[in-house]
Amino acid sequence: MKLYIETLGCAKNAIDSEVAAGILEAAGHTIIEDPRKADGIIVNTCGFINDAKKESISRIFDMVEYKKKDGILIVSGCLSQRYSEELYKEMPEVDIFIGVNDYSHLPEILRNHIAGKRERHHNTCESVFLETGYRKRMEPSYSATIKIAEGCDNLCAYCVIPLIRGSYRSRKMEDILKEANELAASGCKELIIIAQDVTAYGKDIYGELRLAALMKELCKVSGILWIRLMYCYEDRITDELIQVMAEEDKVCNYIDIPIQHVSDKILIAMNRRSTKASILNTIARLRKAIPDIHIRTTLITGFPGENKHDFEVLVDFIETEKLERLGVFTYSKEEGTPAAKMKNQVQEDTKKRREEIIMEKQLKISLRSNEKKVGSILDVLVEGVEESGSYIGRSRYDAPEIDNSVIFTSSKKLKPGDIVEVKITDAFDYDLTGRMEEPDESA
Repeated sequence: MKLYIETLGCAKNAIDSEVAAGILEAAGHTIIEDPRKADGIIVNTCGFINDAKKESISRIFDMVEYKKKDGILIVSGCLSQRYSEELYKEMPEVDIFIGVNDYSHLPEILRNHIAGKRERHHNTCESVFLETGYRKRMEPSYSATIKIAEGCDNLCAYCVIPLIRGSYRSRKMEDILKEANELAASGCKELIIIAQDVTAYGKDIYGELRLAALMKELCKVSGILWIRLMYCYEDRITDELIQVMAEEDKVCNYIDIPIQHVSDKILIAMNRRSTKASILNTIARLRKAIPDIHIRTTLITGFPGENKHDFEVLVDFIETEKLERLGVFTYSKEEGTPAAKMKNQVQEDTKKRREEIIMEKQLKISLRSNEKKVGSILDVLVEGVEESGSYIGRSRYDAPEIDNSVIFTSSKKLKPGDIVEVKITDAFDYDLTGRMEEPDESA
């Protein structure tokens, strides 16, 4: 059967789609890139916040238009896991609904499917990380995300992830290293480490935090040149982890720490373990050990009870700490979460206005950060070619799709995945421009 997979949402969802593709190909199916030519279409949905849910529903109906008369439309992922009963009733066009734990059963589900019969399959979350042994790469060959755990135990008051993906389950270190070596052998140069909470790695299966130890082992993988940490919780960023980041050349001087807020009142209401003091301390420790580190964070505006003072505390933090990378979400009221039942819900226009204020301030901070790089030479990973003939890529300070780009010229022909030295000649709000440093052949 020819199958097309549409993936929505985060990098963790993208890995799920790659695993599903690998499982299906091993069972004799073919993964294609055009839904109009597919015998079956799989939409791997996101259900994290309202905007993501709307996008997922919209894409499902887009795929309905491509579905052949005798074809199969399957909806999977977080939205399907969370709202399977409602979707089953509201979307008769969909033949099969599966959850986030059912990809290994897809070949069997397809084999036993009876035309015209609609189905729902939603298994409960595993108690351990389930290794499938299959993954068909859909990302660029030179860069790959690698999932080191599934689920989450943090129980933040606004978050539905534990309801959807279950409790925290670390992968065994040997399985992670095996995949990392396989990725390196296929040409991967950059590993992006992900989980719902990367810094909690190992606590469930080893009885202690083992992210620092894992990073040391990953640095030994031949062929991997950059290792990037995403989704790190501030209170679990240990001195040992910071030391590994400072000492290992392969670990990018970059870390993603979604702090969400800095008002202690709001952090308590969010059920976060961090405090404003602990956040400031962690930032200071990172910058002392790694002076050029670029810190990315994510914030939420308009959480229930956030008043003018709480927001001013957040704005002051942004202006004082000047984090190099920052994104903002307006609070999304999600049913089934403690925050959804809280009093003092903030008006939508207030949430949006606060988001805009933060991003306006961050625009200036980002520009100043970029201006400091003018005249410097950065290692840049080539990702493509612009219509103008210039190359576009990323520095070690930038994660794919969410961070800055470097646009540069070169007299040499380059290909995606090449890592070259670029002298930065100009800076903009979120991008840099430059030219590739080339040896002086006349010397």
